[in-house]
Amino acid sequence: TGLSLGCGVSFLAAADGLGSIAIDTTQLNMSVTDPTAWATAMNNLGMVPVGLAGQQLVTDSICVPGFDPSLSMMTGITPINPMIPGMGLVPPPPPTDVPVVKEIIHCKSCTLFPPNPNLPPPSTRERPPGCKTVFVGGLPENATEEIIQEVFEQCGDITAIRKSKKNFCHIRFAEEFMVDKAIYLSGYRMRLGSSTDKKDSGRLHVDFAQARDDFYEWECKQRMLAREERHRRKMEEDRLRPPSPPAIMHYSEHEAALLAEKLKDDNKFSEAITVLLTWIERGEVNRRSANQFYSMVQSANSHVRRLMNEKAAHEQEMEQAKESFKNALTGILTQFEQIVAVFNASTRQKAWDHFSKAQRKNIDIWRKHSEELRNAHSEQLMGIRREEEMEMSDDDSGDNPSKKLRVDDSALAAQAYALKEENDSLRWQLDAYRNEVELLKQEKGQLFRTEESLTKDQQLQFLQQTMQGMQQQLLSIQEELNNKKSELEQAKEEQTHTQAMLKVLQEQLKSAKELAEINGHDESQEINVLTVALVNQDREKNSEKRSPGLKSEKEALLIGIISTFLHVHPFGANIEYLWSYMQQLDSRISANEIEMLLMRLPRMFKQEFTGVGATLEKRWKFCAFEGIKTI
Repeated sequence: TGLSLGCGVSFLAAADGLGSIAIDTTQLNMSVTDPTAWATAMNNLGMVPVGLAGQQLVTDSICVPGFDPSLSMMTGITPINPMIPGMGLVPPPPPTDVPVVKEIIHCKSCTLFPPNPNLPPPSTRERPPGCKTVFVGGLPENATEEIIQEVFEQCGDITAIRKSKKNFCHIRFAEEFMVDKAIYLSGYRMRLGSSTDKKDSGRLHVDFAQARDDFYEWECKQRMLAREERHRRKMEEDRLRPPSPPAIMHYSEHEAALLAEKLKDDNKFSEAITVLLTWIERGEVNRRSANQFYSMVQSANSHVRRLMNEKAAHEQEMEQAKESFKNALTGILTQFEQIVAVFNASTRQKAWDHFSKAQRKNIDIWRKHSEELRNAHSEQLMGIRREEEMEMSDDDSGDNPSKKLRVDDSALAAQAYALKEENDSLRWQLDAYRNEVELLKQEKGQLFRTEESLTKDQQLQFLQQTMQGMQQQLLSIQEELNNKKSELEQAKEEQTHTQAMLKVLQEQLKSAKELAEINGHDESQEINVLTVALVNQDREKNSEKRSPGLKSEKEALLIGIISTFLHVHPFGANIEYLWSYMQQLDSRISANEIEMLLMRLPRMFKQEFTGVGATLEKRWKFCAFEGIKTI
């Protein structure tokens, strides 16, 4: 059966059967009439003659081993072309304008005569990807597989030869670059021995052939290269990918205890608060773990003051940086002023006449540029100073006699701020104590009164006593804070009044001077006595204004409504009940605001504790009818 060019016959089986066929080059002994000509011809063709050292049949520069033009389209890899000179893989190719001279090739069983160099080169089909198989046509009828192998094994290792009965065959090589060496023999005329018989001669036609095995191996190679490329890209992506966030452990009592310790540490707080948030979002809070989660939330709340202190420290650093920037900007502006002064001095007639025209032009350009920069920096510095002046008081002046009063005002404001912070901290502690009392109430529940419950009652009593002490302390601090605020307001009013009086006195002094010049010194004394009396009268009015009163009409309305509500509840009401009633009238009122208002008026409202243990309750009562007798 004959072979067609596109049948793609598998040569693996043939390779197994022909793998043992090899010709020892040491046995290729033939008579050479002129050994020098023989060696020259074989060297020109690149063949290695028997017993002589030289190059191969076709130089490696003509072949492209392992080069695939479609590889970059499939895998995105840019292959290395061994044809590029300077890569060190193959010698540089011969010049294209020099024609390749083919010589006679003598073999043991046959002789190959080159084609006419004036004829065009033999045509070949398109090279299939991964081609290792060639089609050889035009063989002599008497050519055997041994003769074919003898001719073509000089191109490279042959893995299989499949000869047809119709003067053609297919030859499969071990590597792809060997195919190019076989294509070089296309067009040669082959003659067996010295016979002139027509059956012993033929013109060789060597062309690329398609084979399934070649294409399969080529596909396997491409897939392997694509896998390597994907692996390389994945390794690169893994290297550039940011690290994953740490996994959050599952909730347990042991992990919760460790997390509670971490929450107290300032350095580990940011990591611990993330875990706590994840647990709460997962739904780990239940009746058993509620107390533990409450303590952790309370620990998280304790960091608020630390964060506020850090913010204040950073703000102080920012102010210092602003001050240093302003000082540096002032120094730069001073140097700009000096540079502009140099340019102005240079433009005066005494020095200006000695400069050339080009020098004058350059000096003028430099002076304008420096003035623009100086003006820009000056505007920036003035803007900074304007902002600082807006933050400062408008009454700040060096010759003002009330400067000491402003210093006292700032000291009072700082003291009031400190008292306010202490008040807030005490209020937070009071809320914490109140929550702990409520937790103890829930834990007590409906249990029978045992010895343990009695100790809890004692603890509750102690807590009540501490709460009452804290409330009293809070009331005293609030009263002190109110007094300080009133003193601060009074000092401000006195300051404004003294300023007004100072203006009046200055006007009177001016008028007194004028009158003194006319009428003498007695009338000016009367004016001074009159102004002193006016000052004393204003001071008496200010002392009457010091009496405490309500801050706004809203507080008066709240006191009236609360008094009415508590009057119809003679046994008192707790703050939650009272707040729920007030919420229906005004939703913006908070329970803390109502309680602070009640504490400010101890002669109108009083607080009582009723019940024991779990039934302990704090109620407010209206006591204005008894309190008015004590005033």
